[in-house]
Amino acid sequence: MSSSDLDQRVGDYLQRQGLTARVKRVVSLTGDASDRRYVRVLLDDQASIVLAVHAGPIDYDALPFVRVAELLAQVPLPIPALLHHDDALGVIGLQDLGDVTLQAHLGGASATDRALRYRQAVGLIARLQQRGAALASSAYPPYGVAFDVEKLTWELEFFVRHFLLAYRGALPDEPVRAALREEWARIVDELAAEPRVLCHRDYHSRNLMLHDDQLYVIDFQDARMGPDTYDLVSLLRDSYVDLPDAAVDDLIDYFAALTTGSATAAGDRAFRQRFDLMALQRNLKALGTFGYQTTTRGNPVYMQYVPRTLTYVRRTLETNARFGRLAELLGGLVDELR
Repeated sequence: MSSSDLDQRVGDYLQRQGLTARVKRVVSLTGDASDRRYVRVLLDDQASIVLAVHAGPIDYDALPFVRVAELLAQVPLPIPALLHHDDALGVIGLQDLGDVTLQAHLGGASATDRALRYRQAVGLIARLQQRGAALASSAYPPYGVAFDVEKLTWELEFFVRHFLLAYRGALPDEPVRAALREEWARIVDELAAEPRVLCHRDYHSRNLMLHDDQLYVIDFQDARMGPDTYDLVSLLRDSYVDLPDAAVDDLIDYFAALTTGSATAAGDRAFRQRFDLMALQRNLKALGTFGYQTTTRGNPVYMQYVPRTLTYVRRTLETNARFGRLAELLGGLVDELR
């Protein structure tokens, strides 16, 4: 949407909500990778609010964001309050959680505080999985969609199309493409066969906000069913943050203690293999997203996260002998993976 359209719709929304006379200032915020735009409205006599401005009119009651928010409120997970909305204008008013993501907070945090925040974040995953099972209902969108064979395969082909071909300019011949498809099938079949739990789907340091000394979860509209390692991988193999191996092991054990009563998951070969398999698939998908944002959307900000993500992929390939063939194939296409 154009800046003039955004300004007009925000102005109309504030007028309809009876807020215009109380507005001190309206500030545009950096958006996510979607078509939504966000503005912060500073008010004279109450806390500021954030307006999520969609590309066009909305059906509020049918929006996945709204339906998932209703579900997460029952878990409960800390999420921003939905304050008001206008379907015709395509605007939702949200509680303002500020600007401090977990990613931003970690930059100046002590080792003790970092450990505390990550334990809090892992605890929210465990709560989501446990309560998600009890709240399962066809009334909520996440229970009707899953990381199944089709979805997981699509994501890996997204990596081929937008990272290997478009971003890196790799030119795999048909035998290599066929071999990659065989490797994708092996990965996907195993992941899709795992028991499924409720997953946030994008649970990383940029989608966790620190507000009033508490972590809040945002960007949850794409929640779906998937492996119990999915959100844990998103957090611990995060393209935006470096985590030492010892910290990863500790947090995996903490997750196991919360979900199974055991505290040895990091040393549990079967669990670690499942974690690494999920990490490989998700990090490859992330590379596809970064390539897409750069080459198709003209948004180069994500290029800075490619090296860290490639490092995760290389380390996973190197430490798991069963990925030997895939390591050979990808190493022939991307120098950093050799």
